[in-house]
Amino acid sequence: MKKKFALVLTFLLLVNAAITTPVFAATPPKGKEMALSKQLKAISKQTYRYFEEFTDKQTGLTADAVRWSDGKRNIQAHTSPTNIGMYMMSVVSAEELGHIDHQQALNNLQKTIQTLKNMETWNGLYYNWYYTEDATLMTDWGQFISTVDNGWLSAGLIVAGQAYPELYEETNTIVENMDYSTLYDPEVGQMRGGYDVDAGSLTAHHYGAFYTEPRVASYISIGKGDVPKEHWWKMYRTMPESWDWQAQIPQGHMETYDGVEVFEGHYRYNDEKYVPSWGGSMFEALMPSLVMKEKELGTQALGLNNQRHVDLQINYAAEQGYPAWGMSPAATPEGYSEFAATPLGMDGYKSDGTITPHATFLALEYAPMEAFQNIQTLKSFDAYGKYGFLDSVNVETGEVTKAYLALDQGMTMAAIANYLKDGILRDYFHQDDIGKNPEDLLIKEKFSID
Repeated sequence: MKKKFALVLTFLLLVNAAITTPVFAATPPKGKEMALSKQLKAISKQTYRYFEEFTDKQTGLTADAVRWSDGKRNIQAHTSPTNIGMYMMSVVSAEELGHIDHQQALNNLQKTIQTLKNMETWNGLYYNWYYTEDATLMTDWGQFISTVDNGWLSAGLIVAGQAYPELYEETNTIVENMDYSTLYDPEVGQMRGGYDVDAGSLTAHHYGAFYTEPRVASYISIGKGDVPKEHWWKMYRTMPESWDWQAQIPQGHMETYDGVEVFEGHYRYNDEKYVPSWGGSMFEALMPSLVMKEKELGTQALGLNNQRHVDLQINYAAEQGYPAWGMSPAATPEGYSEFAATPLGMDGYKSDGTITPHATFLALEYAPMEAFQNIQTLKSFDAYGKYGFLDSVNVETGEVTKAYLALDQGMTMAAIANYLKDGILRDYFHQDDIGKNPEDLLIKEKFSID
């Protein structure tokens, strides 16, 4: 039955494409851009409704997720540092896009900042889960200090402080108090995954893979002066050639940056060279570019690699016979899982036909017209609702996950604002000394992928 559904759906999509493509192709480039911009603004308005409805009016903390099952709504009323950071960026984006006015944005952010000032922390760093109603610690899942999650909270605070200078003193104080040196391993030159409060110890694992979303925390840690610049060069572009467990044996050469030897390695897929992420997902590759000027400054490294990952994700989906593309961790009917274009990872996540809309929006600045078409395809699966796009759809079975996640809604808002407002969030981030100080790290590197 599922296979039959997929065949029928694919046929309908092909017929639809045959009917509409000539008209669309005849539209002047400017007309395409105008159509995309209009649609993106409408999507962002719907998406922001999630934050308006599911952010606590007293604490300014947004619910982690909202799910529907058997027609009943379940609000998951806890939040994380990443969710808080993405909420702050979404508020800034909402004003930039004209959905709320300046005073509304300021009031929203002040509420959240006041709550953050009173929340329990460890060395200024925030725990993984808090209840939204009163901002108390949620201990059901243990107590953990996550390096990557704190990085995204710092990023949101930095953006908010630059977008609203009247908030800067408060936002900067919180960020300065977030002591990333407590999560850094100087012997290895890498950040630990985090600190387990119950065990009273740092995690055994490090964030060693460079091309993953924790690089934001690394960049901010260096920008603050919490960790040395050499940390940037101690992460692995690919794992060493001798580590034969990885998906491919990398090719490359040694380069020296700031006195540190770096193996500039790469993988190949369809004759294209690229630096892999850990799992091959879109948000590992592109989430950091919401705030970091990788496209603008890392033209021979991160920016170029971002383009490769978008192109190869699109190609991979086509090879699998999927009518849509965009593979990244997302909600599923059973919970949450990791999805990817498997060959793009060192230890690639699976691909089973699950597509998540937030991946399309992350790719906007690298493939705008492909994103435009992908949006239409995803809508044809009935994956668009009151709060924008639902979190995932399996394009082989047609099953839509009836859930919205604060993280993915936030990525969508930030990506649309950057696309329509010429990288506005990145501009705010790099106006701050923390974002500006390490810019040379982005500029000087050259991956071995050209």
